[in-house]
Amino acid sequence: MEPQNYSVEFDQFCTRHYVKAFRKKYKNAWENTQQDIEDVCRRIDGMLEYRRADLISSVDQFKLVKLDFAVEGTRVSPKSSGNRCILIIDEDVHSVRVLLVYSKNDISSPNETEKWKSIIKQEFSDIAKTFSL
Repeated sequence: MEPQNYSVEFDQFCTRHYVKAFRKKYKNAWENTQQDIEDVCRRIDGMLEYRRADLISSVDQFKLVKLDFAVEGTRVSPKSSGNRCILIIDEDVHSVRVLLVYSKNDISSPNETEKWKSIIKQEFSDIAKTFSL
């Protein structure tokens, strides 16, 4: 069976708060990086199958996923870059919504996971309820 492409959307909250910071820091490289993220998300089922994205939780047709990415031109692997996306996938309509795009430096340790979950709870209460965050 051939994988289906997904539609991809960056949430307004993500764009206002996180993408803005990446755009400012990386200038022109960010546009290409964002396009790369969109391309990867269009084929997210393959990324999950080959474990290039981490499935956090799955409820009904929804999946919460963490995806590592590298900024174009930095010559750093996605895993070691410290850059992450938090995505929600709706399998019924084949859509991916990018909720957060962050660097581990932005959401500092310890407990990176607890910090992004807290942001999801504050900004996306419906998603937090769905996944019992």
